[in-house]
Amino acid sequence: MPPISRAARLRPQRLAILQRHLHLHPPALALARLIVAPVAQLPVAVAAPAPAIEESQRSVRKYLITGLLVWMPLIITIWVFAQVLGVVDNLFDSVLSASKTVLPTSVELDKSIEKLAKMPGLGLAVVLVVLGLTGMFVTNMFGQWWLKQWDRMMSNIPIVRSIYNSVKQVSDTLFSSNGNAFREAVLVQYPREGSWTIGFVTGKPSMEVAAHLPGEHVSVYVPTTPNPTSGFFLMMPRSSVLTLQMSVDEALKYIISMGVVAPPPPAPPAPAANTRNLAG
Repeated sequence: MPPISRAARLRPQRLAILQRHLHLHPPALALARLIVAPVAQLPVAVAAPAPAIEESQRSVRKYLITGLLVWMPLIITIWVFAQVLGVVDNLFDSVLSASKTVLPTSVELDKSIEKLAKMPGLGLAVVLVVLGLTGMFVTNMFGQWWLKQWDRMMSNIPIVRSIYNSVKQVSDTLFSSNGNAFREAVLVQYPREGSWTIGFVTGKPSMEVAAHLPGEHVSVYVPTTPNPTSGFFLMMPRSSVLTLQMSVDEALKYIISMGVVAPPPPAPPAPAANTRNLAG
């Protein structure tokens, strides 16, 4: 039997003293019993074991990360769209403000311009319409002649021509349907032998450079991750470049996600047709 504590031995004496002073008043006596009760007899909250707490923390962390991964693409998309929309609206507001100085002064005209400036998304709609009309205009013969004259005029401006020609060459190479830039995803050894990375074939070396290279070489752009707009330009032998079946979009997603979003496996080859002639 466990030893009786001193508080337990003194408990009857305390109750007797309280009974004499409280004159056996039932409510007060019940309160006194609670006050003099040993602390060990009061209900005590039992702490959860450490493994259960750690498991709960891991579950909460997993749920938070999962929710973040679900909402992050949508939030970033909305943020980028809002930034682009803000830039276009500011540009459109500048055009409207400049039109006030060119057009004749009129109270009604100024009010109309202010109403147009306050319409959200109108700048983006105007830009899309202008781009579509420009594309329709330059696809015919007269538009092609006008575009050549415009390029010739921009090429004659001393400071502007270097920037304009460089941007035009890059845009024509990247977005032209006749170009071969980023048309093929390849696997190359970089930055050392035995270390592989994904690159994109952008063409072949120029005639002067190709004359100093033995054999057939290709120009390869190796992007960095997670920002593929920066990277390295390499000229590698064609035999050391492995062509991949994944598309350029799938390869870009694979690079931007740092290997997390893997492309789907290639489709199995179709079975060979049976060309044997059946006996009649």
